[in-house]
Amino acid sequence: MNTTHHPDKPHVVTLIGSLRAASLNVLLARSIHTLLTDRFTFSTANIGALPHYNEEDEGKPPEQVKAFREMVAAADGFLFVTPEYNRSIPGVLKNAIDQASRPKGMNAWKDKPAGVIGASPGALGTCMAQQHLRNVLAPLDVHVMGLPEAYVQVPAGAILPTGESVDERIRPFISNWSNAFATWVERMKP
Repeated sequence: MNTTHHPDKPHVVTLIGSLRAASLNVLLARSIHTLLTDRFTFSTANIGALPHYNEEDEGKPPEQVKAFREMVAAADGFLFVTPEYNRSIPGVLKNAIDQASRPKGMNAWKDKPAGVIGASPGALGTCMAQQHLRNVLAPLDVHVMGLPEAYVQVPAGAILPTGESVDERIRPFISNWSNAFATWVERMKP
């Protein structure tokens, strides 16, 4: 799990639903991080390293789960960046959410602000996945930014591996969403 903290800035944990190193959603997360480095520090959770949630492990969770729960509990806010798989969120993202919401009464997500965004080459972006993600986060008392919504259609090559957006159509959209997200986290953080 990548971690960079600065005592004078809120700390945001980023959860990316894609495990591919060069996925559109990894590039989108990098783009947002680049735009907001003056306002936040970021950690990107390695959710692919988490074992499958099993209630039998709650009393003695594996070390990766303990470290992840601590990371979530210490965050000032969350950035969820998700692709859409079969009109829903990827299983790896749901598993991570479950791991940090358990055991009952130990919900590490509670009362914290979050933004939900996603990228896809398709015209509908990730609208169904984002709606499902909002439904999952609601009973965990995560304060998800409602507007602006962002279903980002990303043409091939529009975001460089560095996170720089080179497409004039999506650059202002990502920038405006990022600024709204930053304002949301700063206003709502615990």
